[in-house]
Amino acid sequence: MFSSAPAPTPDFFSLFQFLPIGAYRSSAAGEMLRANPALVRINGYEEESTMLIDVNRAHSDWYVRPGQRAHFQALLARDGYVRGLVSEVVRHTDGERLWINENAHAVRDAAGAVLYYEGTVEDITEGVRAQEALARSEERLRLLTTQIPGMVFVVQVPDEGEPAYRFVSAGVQQIYGLTPEEVLRDPNVLSRYRHPDDAARFAEHIRRIHAGLPDIGFEYRIVLPGGIVRWLYRRSDTVAHEEGGQVRVGLLLDITDRKQAEIALYESEALWKLALDSAGDGVWDWNIVTGEEYVSPRIKAMYGYADDELLRGAHELDERTHPEDVPHMLADRAAHFDGRMPVYRNEHRIRCKDGSWKWVLSRGMVIARDDQGRPLRMVGTHTDISELKAAEAHQRALETQLRESQKMEAIGTLAGGVAHDFNNLLAAILGNLSLAREDVGPDHLAQESLTEISRAAIRARQLVQQILAFSRRQTQAMQMQPLTPLLQEALGLLRSLLPAGVRMDTRLPEASLMVLADATQVQQVLINLCTNAWQALEGRPGDIFVALEVRQVDAAQALLLGDLPPGAYACLSVTDNGPGMSAETRRRLFEPFFTTKPPGAGTGLGLAVVHGIVKAHRGAIAVHSRPGADTRFDIYLPLAGETGTPPPERLPVPEAPVSDACGRHVVYIDDYEAMVFLVGRLLRKQGFRVSTFESGEAALDWLRTHEDPLDLVVTDQNMPGLSGVEVARAIRRLRPDQRIAIVSGHVSDELLVEAAAAGVNDVLGKQDSMEALGAAIRQLLESR
Repeated sequence: MFSSAPAPTPDFFSLFQFLPIGAYRSSAAGEMLRANPALVRINGYEEESTMLIDVNRAHSDWYVRPGQRAHFQALLARDGYVRGLVSEVVRHTDGERLWINENAHAVRDAAGAVLYYEGTVEDITEGVRAQEALARSEERLRLLTTQIPGMVFVVQVPDEGEPAYRFVSAGVQQIYGLTPEEVLRDPNVLSRYRHPDDAARFAEHIRRIHAGLPDIGFEYRIVLPGGIVRWLYRRSDTVAHEEGGQVRVGLLLDITDRKQAEIALYESEALWKLALDSAGDGVWDWNIVTGEEYVSPRIKAMYGYADDELLRGAHELDERTHPEDVPHMLADRAAHFDGRMPVYRNEHRIRCKDGSWKWVLSRGMVIARDDQGRPLRMVGTHTDISELKAAEAHQRALETQLRESQKMEAIGTLAGGVAHDFNNLLAAILGNLSLAREDVGPDHLAQESLTEISRAAIRARQLVQQILAFSRRQTQAMQMQPLTPLLQEALGLLRSLLPAGVRMDTRLPEASLMVLADATQVQQVLINLCTNAWQALEGRPGDIFVALEVRQVDAAQALLLGDLPPGAYACLSVTDNGPGMSAETRRRLFEPFFTTKPPGAGTGLGLAVVHGIVKAHRGAIAVHSRPGADTRFDIYLPLAGETGTPPPERLPVPEAPVSDACGRHVVYIDDYEAMVFLVGRLLRKQGFRVSTFESGEAALDWLRTHEDPLDLVVTDQNMPGLSGVEVARAIRRLRPDQRIAIVSGHVSDELLVEAAAAGVNDVLGKQDSMEALGAAIRQLLESR
């Protein structure tokens, strides 16, 4: 196929074939005629013939840079040759990018016409990429070292001969006034600036490095033009070993300011000691070699000692350091000695003369070292930080209390939500139970079972009421009333319930302590606390003490009690002499369903209910107990006048005689399907005409298309979509004179105000039975 192409000169054919770089011959028209094996491999082919077919057929430009082929051809046309042209190309077979170095020339006949072109192609990809990586690495090193104070250097240290710098950062200019290039050209240029008095010490430092000893840092002086003396700190580490030497990376810092400060401090020792003593910091000066230590009179007084009571040994204070703090103190001291910390700083406790512990902040610095860098002398201060530590501990306690308060609030919200849904379930159970008992008649055999079911459901409802009390969602009857009579009434009941062997003592003031409170809930608090107290006695004889007094709570106590407003509070205390409680039990004490009693012996809701009631009364609880000691609960309730104006009382629904329900049309709305079915059945059974809906939206759609007169609309408050108040507003727009009532398991003052603004005639709490709900609806109709 290529028989017409001129072959390489026979004398050079073997050279063409075995040349380690690519070689080719192409026609004057640009068609490639021959390619040696090296060029075939560069292009990713196995056979020359395959490559020639693809290359000549493709006629594609393999140069990455646009115009590079035209540049190549222009050089060849102008000069008749191309030398050392470096280009980036794309290999035809797989698209990989390569870097090549090209040489080419034209072969002409006797008349000067071009017969063909010959050239070489060398793959230099590896070298180019290595240079690029090196350039990137050097640029990163340069950028990094510009952020480091002082001079960063890389130096080759031979076993014999002078070191040679491989890299010097721009920081050398700030220290010596030299450029990095000057140092790289002449490795001895820096040594010419060394202070003659430090030459021997510097030589010893280098000798230690050659011997393989660790470099812990070295301080020396240089003398710059004009006689300027600077102190430098030099440290380096071996990063690589080479034949005949090692490569080290190091740092050179200008420490002139620090050294001058140390020298000035040393020379004016008496002055700075007096100054520090006057500022309230005790001074110490430690001779590390002999162990002697000067301790100022202020330090001795800080720990309760006279000036002649402490000896002059450093071990004196070390022996008085709290054992738990000694390891950390020694570690910080060693870090400073080794140069890893520029200043020694440590907080620890010291035992005073009276046996108490005092927190101190100890700060110091080594101001003298020997030729090997070992510390000789160290000076510093002791500052009393006991008050700061106490404040930090107080702050941590407040943060812990805040977290506990937030946790209880979250648990209360969850419990209240669960109790609301459970209340609906119980209402359906009790309502259907009542209807079932009426359906089967009084003499039916199922009446006994239905009675037991009713009792269990009522007990479940009582449990729900406790959960609602914990979550502060129970309806409260807040009234201004004296606290002592409420407690006396509850104590009268408790005395009749006391287990055998338990004695109760009381101390209640005769004066009336007026509080804004729900009488039933306050009595429940006392009953729950006393019940918890005698249960803590675990059947053993014991005493319970109940007391009431007025306490003034200042700002600090108010914070500890849970961010109460400072002022006057009635404090109800219940104390028992049981076994006490651990810290873990105290931490979880008010969590609902947490109990230390065996299974079946308690619900774990008693103290959770107490917590909810007290918080709802804007009060606080404090618990004092530890294992093996008495337990005391302190309940703080704001005295009248400390809590502002009481909320408006809810007007009772006037009683009305029951009338005939026949013909009365009632609309009932509730999102709970079982309640809708149950109430509709109950009211129809009592003679009402009833239309029921499971959403406010459905009821409104019905009202828009029906003009039938309605006697009463009853809607649940808490529903997905539209709430009861929102439904009432919409009905008022459709029928301005329509009578509307809202039913809610949590009748709050906010709900009453919002309902009145929406034109609601009555707000009812969830009834205890279906009979009660029916009676309430009849009463609403009669009171119209």
